[in-house]
Amino acid sequence: MNLVSVPVIVRDPQGHAVGTLRKEDFQLFDQGKPQTISRFSIEKADTPATVAAITQGGSRNPAVSGSTPAPTPTRFVAYLFDDVHLSFGDLVRARDAARLQIAESLAGNTRAAVYTTSGLTTADFTNDGAALNAALSALQPRPSGDTHIVCPDIGYYQADLMLNKHDPRALATAIQEFDACTGGRAPPDLEEKLRDQTRFPLPEEASVRATAFGVLQLGDRDSRLALQILSNMVRRMSPLPGAKSIVLVSQGFLLLPDHRLEESEVMDSALRANIAINSLNARGLFTVDPDASAKLRGSSEFMFTKSEYVRESQLRDQDVLAELADGTGGTYFHNNNDLSLGFRRLASPPEFVYVLGFSPRNEKMDGSFHALRVTVTNSRDLTLQARQGYYAPSRAADSQEEAKREIGDALFSREELTGIPIDLQLQFVSLGDTSARLAVLAHLNVKGLRFGRTDGRNDNTLTITSGLFDNDGNYIGAIQKTVEMRLLDKTLDRVQASGINVRTDFDVAPGSYVVRLVVRDSEGQTMAARNGAFEIP
Repeated sequence: MNLVSVPVIVRDPQGHAVGTLRKEDFQLFDQGKPQTISRFSIEKADTPATVAAITQGGSRNPAVSGSTPAPTPTRFVAYLFDDVHLSFGDLVRARDAARLQIAESLAGNTRAAVYTTSGLTTADFTNDGAALNAALSALQPRPSGDTHIVCPDIGYYQADLMLNKHDPRALATAIQEFDACTGGRAPPDLEEKLRDQTRFPLPEEASVRATAFGVLQLGDRDSRLALQILSNMVRRMSPLPGAKSIVLVSQGFLLLPDHRLEESEVMDSALRANIAINSLNARGLFTVDPDASAKLRGSSEFMFTKSEYVRESQLRDQDVLAELADGTGGTYFHNNNDLSLGFRRLASPPEFVYVLGFSPRNEKMDGSFHALRVTVTNSRDLTLQARQGYYAPSRAADSQEEAKREIGDALFSREELTGIPIDLQLQFVSLGDTSARLAVLAHLNVKGLRFGRTDGRNDNTLTITSGLFDNDGNYIGAIQKTVEMRLLDKTLDRVQASGINVRTDFDVAPGSYVVRLVVRDSEGQTMAARNGAFEIP
């Protein structure tokens, strides 16, 4: 069965995260139908990786002085500034507010990154405040089109109405604006004439339509670019361990029906990687663009219609910010000029996160979206933030695929799993000034495992995966080993009494690292996972 993980944040009336609830306190519904919660855990923010026993050269003496591991990252926050759509004033205000938030939150276990939708300013994940400040200082608006006022001044929303929706009112408004700029005179029954399918084109119409076509192409490219950058960021962050979030700083951008599949794919990928996309509307309190009125000229009726398009465009632009947040379990901060407050809310993780797991019953393999709902019994005015849905697989996964997915999910998590008792030790041997060999030693207690029975033998297979991450949380690599057991009863008794030892070696350079050990058995599908942080001087 496919396991669906549902992260849930519960807050009290004062807004503080609650960490005292049990599995029995939750109810989970898939498409309105109650589900059995088969897995339950509580993740506490900023929990450091466990320091495993470390020895040097195979001896039982402590490692040399200076080998105490540095704090390992448990939280990754990527700030994505939409420099293609943001105005200079909004971008500067958001940049300054973000600078304060990053300076306050950049602790030893936090890594931050700065990206832009133009792709021209980037600082990858780091805890180097100077590098992040340099990236923030380099931010500036980078619109992809001509910033000079043209006539008619057609926006992406109006161009869509004119060319895709064939709206005669939108076309008439553009022609009126063109005539006001050039000294022409539009007929009083212009909109009615434009509704006539048998008419000849007006002299101004070709120029107006050409302008709208250019705006439509540019707007389509900019919206697709923003979604592509988001998709790339999700792909980049997927292998990172711990809590992961994106803070999208934008005034929004219009999505047309052709963009919806791309938007859905971004949300689906983020959900599967447990990445929350938070969004901050840098425009603050919503008002119609004050510069828009300066561009309007003509009759009062025309100016009113043009203002409607500007207002509706700005409202429609915001939709994507709400959709991305709601679709990935994130938060949308808007209609508030206190951007510093917004960054604190979006970038600071809750102290406690519950992770509910369930296997959908009678799930259709049709790739459809399933709405989720989580409730708490005796809520006592508690508020919940939870994943709002997931996409069903398009086909049934076989047992090998399911095992691979579960191991992969566990490898890139920080959650400690205790289904199989394991003891983790780390040893290293220096091979010179620039290299060392790390041994990951796992002792597995198999007394509680379930075994199958075939031809008088006890069957089970253990899959042991050792993953290595650097101190910035970047995935370096993993080594997987399997232990296939087809044991006679006498041998099984001996193995259950002594346990099983598995060793995995990595060649590494001096530095700080995190080892993630994941064990899964095939018969009972039991999981265990441990973390080990270490430093090689």
